[in-house]
Amino acid sequence: MASTTKKAIIIGGHGNVALRLAKFLTQASHQTTSLIRKPEHESDIKGVGAQPLLLSLEDAPTSDFAAAFEGKDVVYFCAGAGGKGGEERTKKVDYEGAVKVFDAIEQVKEAAKRPRLVLLSAIDSRDPQKFPAHYDEQDKEISKKYRETLATFVHWKYEADKNLVQRTTFKWTILRPGTLKDEPGTGKATIGRTHLRPGIPRDDVAKTLALLIDREAAAGLTIDLVGGETPIEEGLDAFIRKGETDFLG
Repeated sequence: MASTTKKAIIIGGHGNVALRLAKFLTQASHQTTSLIRKPEHESDIKGVGAQPLLLSLEDAPTSDFAAAFEGKDVVYFCAGAGGKGGEERTKKVDYEGAVKVFDAIEQVKEAAKRPRLVLLSAIDSRDPQKFPAHYDEQDKEISKKYRETLATFVHWKYEADKNLVQRTTFKWTILRPGTLKDEPGTGKATIGRTHLRPGIPRDDVAKTLALLIDREAAAGLTIDLVGGETPIEEGLDAFIRKGETDFLG
């Protein structure tokens, strides 16, 4: 797919997936800004070809984010508390931080120039009272374990997703990867309405996020992503053509 140079901004720019994403984007000649909250992270951001911007998701006002989003084509939300700081911080980053970003996009003055949002969420973000029809027994067991061991994380990711799918004033896409792995990417995955396994390398998650910068037709879609054997570009485009816009809420 042909790509024109775009301006992207990554929230949570020093995260493991975000650094990989910035590298993919800059290698494709996209102008990339990565938000960080610690000055000592600047060198890592520059090392992957991106421009660092000091702006705290937890402390800065919504208006500062709206200003940062002016002139941008795509906002990537890749922030997460990573299980640090307990429920209070998880809520503040994974939910309240996400909502702040949503609100900031809506504050961009010209509606026609509001950037698209690509939200990095997590697989199995859903109504805890409902199992999706395509889940098998193994999926159900994995889902139960998620809710036992990652209850706070799962809850606030779902609340952020719920908030986003109600927004109609800007375009958005949600990507929900399975268990993240540190092994090298394969360039292949299973994409769409998937099972909850196997896990997927962070490299392949970042590649999928980067590909979405050129796929405006993915607006309104919630996309699950796990390990698989289909080339990512092929699987992503096939799912986008299906246009399955339902949110598993």
